[in-house]
Amino acid sequence: MRVLHYKPTMRAEEGGVVKAVFDLCVLTASPDLDVGLATYDTDLVRENLPPDAAERIALHRVELPHASTRLLHRADVRALREIIRSYDLLHLHTMWTPSNPQVIRICRELGKPYVLTVHGMLDDWCMAQRRLKKLAYLRTWGRRLLRDAARVHCTAQAETDQAAAWLDRAGFDRGMTRTIPLPLDLSLYRDPPGPGQAWVAHPSIDRARPAVLFLSRLHEKKGIDRLIRASALLHRRGVEHQFLIAGTGDPRYTDSLRRLVRDEGIGEHTRFLGFVAGRTKVSLFQASALLALPTSQENFGFVFFEALAAGTPVVTTRGADTWPELIESGAGILADNTPEAFTDAIAEALADPDTLRKRGADGRAWALDHCDRARTAAAYRAMYAGCLGEPARDDRAGRIRRVAAEPGP
Repeated sequence: MRVLHYKPTMRAEEGGVVKAVFDLCVLTASPDLDVGLATYDTDLVRENLPPDAAERIALHRVELPHASTRLLHRADVRALREIIRSYDLLHLHTMWTPSNPQVIRICRELGKPYVLTVHGMLDDWCMAQRRLKKLAYLRTWGRRLLRDAARVHCTAQAETDQAAAWLDRAGFDRGMTRTIPLPLDLSLYRDPPGPGQAWVAHPSIDRARPAVLFLSRLHEKKGIDRLIRASALLHRRGVEHQFLIAGTGDPRYTDSLRRLVRDEGIGEHTRFLGFVAGRTKVSLFQASALLALPTSQENFGFVFFEALAAGTPVVTTRGADTWPELIESGAGILADNTPEAFTDAIAEALADPDTLRKRGADGRAWALDHCDRARTAAAYRAMYAGCLGEPARDDRAGRIRRVAAEPGP
């Protein structure tokens, strides 16, 4: 079985979709499943592939779409057609990639089935943003993109539930929707480095104060402005803490956050750390009392489960589709998506360090026990086999568990 993923750009700062595609390629490549990735950023991917995976994943360089139309040039369509021809199945990522309609036309011409992972883009919050433009797209090319997919893949049950109405409108058979969690590589978390590495890498961190960590892409939907205001409220209440902001984003938006920090008067205990990765990221989790993410929408949220695996409790909202799993772990705390609610939740958590440490230990044990990559890989392989009509049990999996997966609908 040969599966090709298509993702035009693969730059880490783009966030969770890039990580999902990268990890999915690494996870599923095996002697019985040849994996390819068609992207412009082949060099970046090659640099970051584990040595054992580099030989198992075929990288195909494709040109970027036209800067103005965001569509592939004719010559690039022809080149991509020859790449797709050599695979059994295509795996597309995201709803709104402008070149996706060109790619599915190739699939139709060649008789190749495709899987579409929507990555939370049919969630209620996402559909409320630029709604008219998205509705127009869903009445035209988007309708065909959904309707003709062999499988539509979601990563959490809450995401599947929110996507259902849009799949119905497109005429997609909801029985072919699959809910499989994204793969989680927690190998770095099984033998964590301790907080010292983060302190050395970022000497501005105050080792004596409990740290509230925001770690994600700096984007409006992540709610970091609400967290800045919550930190200011905590400061005015006399709640001892420091606020660490790890991530990158649009420079203009980042500058606006810096201005907000200054205007709220919390510059002395707020640190912008930039992009953090690898063992330093693991160490940063360990150097923090908790992770706070007042997000409006996350379909999966790698950072939540990475924090749990590092022993760091999480404060977030029901905008995270995986909030039931976070609660189940024992280390998840839910709050309404307001500065005041996050202030209350963080203050209560920091007021009881013993309970917070126990939450962290429980969450770490849960994450390392439940996030089973072998089972997740089997679910993806079964989904692909089902698309091709091969004699394998069609994909299974829902919430992140080690127990036997439930059959797909």
